[in-house]
Amino acid sequence: MRIGVLLCDDVRQALRDHHGNYPEMFTRLFSEVDSSITLNFYRVTEGQYPQALDECDGYITSGSRFGVNDEIKWIRVFESFVHQLYAQHLPFVGICFGHQMIARALGGEVCRAESGWGLGLARAELNLPETRLHSWLTHSAPQYALLVSHQDQIVQLPPDTRVLAGSQSCPYAMILVGTHFLGIQGHPEFTPTYLQDLITLRHSSYPPATVRAALESLAGKTDHLAVTQWLIHFIKHRHLEASTPPSD
Repeated sequence: MRIGVLLCDDVRQALRDHHGNYPEMFTRLFSEVDSSITLNFYRVTEGQYPQALDECDGYITSGSRFGVNDEIKWIRVFESFVHQLYAQHLPFVGICFGHQMIARALGGEVCRAESGWGLGLARAELNLPETRLHSWLTHSAPQYALLVSHQDQIVQLPPDTRVLAGSQSCPYAMILVGTHFLGIQGHPEFTPTYLQDLITLRHSSYPPATVRAALESLAGKTDHLAVTQWLIHFIKHRHLEASTPPSD
């Protein structure tokens, strides 16, 4: 299976020697879960897109330091591309920035979170009556934990959206729009050491109490491998459904 990774940012230069850039992060992550998957990378920040949508079986995004409401040319072009993927019923997984772009592009709303920065290890409760309807979403616990780093979040859902998971501070932590768009606010590609170094590098951008709580939370266990398996299963299921001709 071929998955296109839409790169919406770069890791800070000061952190790349130790952690790599986003292509290295996603390559390490997917190799741990399913080494048979081929990743194609597209730097959408520089206008790089697939020449044909069927170059890949599905697409995912990286996060971004930018916001989906920023009036920057590449972001508006990317929003149009997300519209195109949705119209063509192609599997798409939005991570953080991409999760928020799903909402903005399809009629929802994104703004600064009233609860402030989401930073560190965050837990989200699965909406079990809803998640049990989806065979790709295998789970053994009623919640999952992922690393997060976001100041914006979805405040109004687009039409035809189901909420798969949420928390008090982030009610729409994982959403399904239609049958082929999945958004997740957390970062399965982040490691605790990367987020620790990122917080340390940008500590002046956060309230001191937020920094303390975030760094303390990093001792907890994440479910990044399980969540990545969900994302892979989701794309596989949607791709197979799209490529299977209807029976008479």
